[in-house]
Amino acid sequence: MPRSGVLLVSALLMSCLSPALAAATPGAPVCDRQPASYPSAPSGAVVIEASVDADLTAKTKASPPGTTFWLAPGTHTLGKDEFGQVTPKDGDVYLGAPGAVLDGRGVNKFAFTGRAHDVVIRNLTVRGFAAPQDQGVVNHDSGDGWTIENATIERNDGAGLMAGARQQVRHTCLRDNGQYGLNAYQAGDGITGLVLEDNEITGNNTGDWETKVPGCGCSGGAKFWVVDGADVRRNWIHHNHGAGLWADTNNNDFLVEDNLFEANEAEGLFYETSYNLILRDNTFRGNGVVQGRRFADRGDNFPTATVYLSESGGEPRVRARTSSIEITGNTFEDNWSGITLWENADRFCNSPANTSTGYCTRTNGPTPSCAQPEIASGAKYSDCRWKTQRVSVHENTFRFDPGQLGCTVGICGRMAMLANFGTYPDWSPYHGEAVQEAITFGQDNHWRSNTYTGPWRFTAHDTSRTFDAARWQAAPYGQDAGSTFTGS
Repeated sequence: MPRSGVLLVSALLMSCLSPALAAATPGAPVCDRQPASYPSAPSGAVVIEASVDADLTAKTKASPPGTTFWLAPGTHTLGKDEFGQVTPKDGDVYLGAPGAVLDGRGVNKFAFTGRAHDVVIRNLTVRGFAAPQDQGVVNHDSGDGWTIENATIERNDGAGLMAGARQQVRHTCLRDNGQYGLNAYQAGDGITGLVLEDNEITGNNTGDWETKVPGCGCSGGAKFWVVDGADVRRNWIHHNHGAGLWADTNNNDFLVEDNLFEANEAEGLFYETSYNLILRDNTFRGNGVVQGRRFADRGDNFPTATVYLSESGGEPRVRARTSSIEITGNTFEDNWSGITLWENADRFCNSPANTSTGYCTRTNGPTPSCAQPEIASGAKYSDCRWKTQRVSVHENTFRFDPGQLGCTVGICGRMAMLANFGTYPDWSPYHGEAVQEAITFGQDNHWRSNTYTGPWRFTAHDTSRTFDAARWQAAPYGQDAGSTFTGS
């Protein structure tokens, strides 16, 4: 059967699954498949009428903490003021009847705001809000302990959803939002224990923010900023206009398993200036094709990636359930490329090239002194850099057919481990090949026991060194011991 036929049959089978069974299946559809729960108001719930504008705002304000609200079927609105919004109290619960929609109509900026704890939102559709750049519609102020289940958050500007500590997002559709589906950022950097399970994250960054603000690093299906502990399981992350998941700056202790990353325009997973990751048993299919072709068309030979580790590695001194980055048991099929391990030799704590302004490495202590003369030697020389180190890539399956992608061998289908030649700033101690040598030979980065199908090529040290599997396995690189190569 042609591959398109296989995918069609798979989709039809998924559509027949009950929501509970579908949720247990990696990559199961969620959007437009929410359970029809709460057909009537639970005992003691405050009824919110769709026919009364801003009824939800008024009744939330008038009710004590811990109230349950039931939104009747229909379209609910929050008034004509751009700051018409709902401010929950601790422990409030919002339940949507079948067909209940909270609609900002392009007028209201935010849906649920404030720092209340332990708010619950279930079976509600939230759409049409006009949040500004980097701000979110649901949990706008990143309150802790929120639970979002069986919800649909779609077609909003900004981020559909923000996150706080201990937030749980389950069986939720984050679809076609202008910037992010989820922006896991909290003022004060206090997000811990984040859980994303059984969600569909698709079509986000409709505003094309990387074109609108070049170099902003402000897009993706989900973006994580200084999150300490996240479990990301069984989600379908697909067709986002940029990266699928992007962890940027001092994130730590991520477990990403049993997800399907499919047809994201850039990376499936981008892990940047962060620490300690387990990436296992995921499927990556058709990612990075748009970005890869864009690079190729402009003559840029940087190895774009499906999994991109940028200045990120294992670090035993940063407490987590692992002290490495372990990439194992994953299947990569017809992506533009494979895994890239990268370090920017000019990006370090206190460097003008550090785009995470105001942030330093988590190993540098509470009083950083990443400047001359301290940075030139000793602990500071090591600890002022975010290092791509202690990465283990093993027992994965990598398959690609350049004919399916319409690309040239050596441009697509690459694995890479490299850095740039250090030049900036003039006081940097990392000039020259120091970081290129370190990431390639001195930082405990290893591929082993993988299975390759297709004409894979490998880039090491710098972009000028791309070669076949035999050289990748031979000295001085010595990579992929015990791996098999077919069709290379």
